[in-house]
Amino acid sequence: MEHQKTSKQLLGELLDKHYADALQAKADGKPVAWSTSIAPQELLETMGIHVVYPENHAAAIGARKHAQEFINHSEGKGYSVDICSYARVNLAYMDIQQCEAANIPLPDLIFCCNNICNTVIKWYENIARELNVPMIFFDLPFNHAYEVSDQNVRYIKAQILEAIIRLEEITGQKFDYDRFGEVMRISSETSLWWKNASLLACAKPSPLNGFELFNYMATIVCMRGTKEGLELFKLWHDELKEKSERGIGPWKDAEEKYRVMWDGIACWPYLGDTYKVLKKYGINMVTSTYPDSWYIVYDENDLDGMARAYSSNYVNRNLDFGTDNIVNIVKDFRLDGIIYHSNRSCKLMDFRQFEVQRRVEEATGVPSVIFDGDQTDPRAFSLAQFETRIQALVEMMEARKKEWGVS
Repeated sequence: MEHQKTSKQLLGELLDKHYADALQAKADGKPVAWSTSIAPQELLETMGIHVVYPENHAAAIGARKHAQEFINHSEGKGYSVDICSYARVNLAYMDIQQCEAANIPLPDLIFCCNNICNTVIKWYENIARELNVPMIFFDLPFNHAYEVSDQNVRYIKAQILEAIIRLEEITGQKFDYDRFGEVMRISSETSLWWKNASLLACAKPSPLNGFELFNYMATIVCMRGTKEGLELFKLWHDELKEKSERGIGPWKDAEEKYRVMWDGIACWPYLGDTYKVLKKYGINMVTSTYPDSWYIVYDENDLDGMARAYSSNYVNRNLDFGTDNIVNIVKDFRLDGIIYHSNRSCKLMDFRQFEVQRRVEEATGVPSVIFDGDQTDPRAFSLAQFETRIQALVEMMEARKKEWGVS
């Protein structure tokens, strides 16, 4: 009798298949798109266009500790060290086209959405210009008010409808609105199961070692509109639920002494190092602001809801929303502390980090630290500095527990 695969096994297989299918599609003469990580992939899935995500790919290169050679190549061509390291890795890959992580085919179409940052606009424009391929761009205005305005929703919805027309022109195929509705349903349901799984970390002890969020995040980026992605996150949820019901914590050989949130992207070249430092002090990163970006839920065939959902990414929201979001996370996950990654690559996320830190600590009393790093450039991170900051956080968390009798 064949044993059921674990979600971890399925995760690896799906990621391998994702890249292999992209290469095969290119070899078969089928169009391949490169897309930003939080873009309306539903349109591409409906049209049967295989999608690859440069951010995902750059993170994989970083996690395998091979980012530096790509960064050197880009900087050698004149790209500044101050540009996002994902961009520097990806722009170099366009030339090198070979890496230790899975290779990806060059794109026939660029799909760009600026709800994560504005760096992607020039980055993806450069790709389109250098490769002479069309680019479809979605301009999602920053939400200066607390809620996403109806005016913004109308503006974004019009762009989605225009993108459909452009895709029909590029592919020579009619857009299948019945298929679109099905993809919308699958995408929303997958996002719900991703959210449901991550919320199981609210339990004490958490059944989830939060660094697993970073690993599973690769799949919520690239397979949100597929049945395989939906099955994966249902399975992951069920595994975590069973662990929680049995009172099993994140590690077999250590106790969860402290529960923290990680704000920002992982330091991919030092993923194992940062994980080991936290575990050494009994710290479990139970949640993060970053993976919640893919909680993109709306009703089937509701284009207004879809437009609003894509504009609701917390990075695209104002300071008050960002603060309230973390305050709620502190309460829901019963956090002892917060770790803020001051990521050199992510100017939009880091610009307001110190003010968010001040407001959150004032509202909750939960201590926090900020460390310097980068998502992919290994030169911007010091393991010694990171551990020193974590030691300081442990002292503050312990002092708060003694003062308030928090257990």
